[in-house]
Amino acid sequence: MERNGGFSQWLRRRVRAGAGGGTAERDAARAREDLLLAAAESGFPLAPAAYPEGYGCSCVRIGCPTPGHHPVSFAWQTQATTEPEQVNRWVTSQPLANFVTATGQNHDVLDVPEPAGRMALDRLDAEGVATGPVALSGGDRMLFFTATRGTPEDEDEWWPCELDCHPETMAEHPGLRWHCRGSYVLVPPARLPGEGREAVVRWLREPVPGATLPEPLILLEALTDACAAHADDAADQEATAPWPTR
Repeated sequence: MERNGGFSQWLRRRVRAGAGGGTAERDAARAREDLLLAAAESGFPLAPAAYPEGYGCSCVRIGCPTPGHHPVSFAWQTQATTEPEQVNRWVTSQPLANFVTATGQNHDVLDVPEPAGRMALDRLDAEGVATGPVALSGGDRMLFFTATRGTPEDEDEWWPCELDCHPETMAEHPGLRWHCRGSYVLVPPARLPGEGREAVVRWLREPVPGATLPEPLILLEALTDACAAHADDAADQEATAPWPTR
């Protein structure tokens, strides 16, 4: 299901070419920079984010509820940029930082539970529907990057949706979340508290600079159906469990 695009193949060639004369850390830093610059070139506005320190967070907040998941600056919406020079400065000066991409400017993100995302991908592939970039976040959420509903000059043209998600409403959207104006998601590569593949944000289908993102409504039916099926499966499992699961 995971696709390795031309950019991924080029990146692996670049890493292999430098493997003889550089350290693993230098190669990893170069790969991180390449992925972030490719995201910026694809139109995803980036801003620096906190990163995990052990099972805590690099921010100064005691008992941070979302370690490694949030922007560093309260001005992240105006700070976010696709300018490669600025992104490169951040990447090189903050080698441990995660990055968020601000949604609702150039793109939106449809965010679903990982099992539902896998189900939807199978259906969309079978129907021949192009998904665009897809990321796996922490092993439990899947992120579908789409075109945005935009920020119209006339607010009467803005249509709200019950699925709209903002950082402070994440807990209210356990199923499908629609990240649009005023929201953000971590962009790969990013690290989360913990170890292994469950503690990273990584691309399943990488962005291709210059490619057109899919309209969100084209993916929405498959994603909502998959989320409903996932919720039914979870309810069935809970009903047959020998003890309460929550």
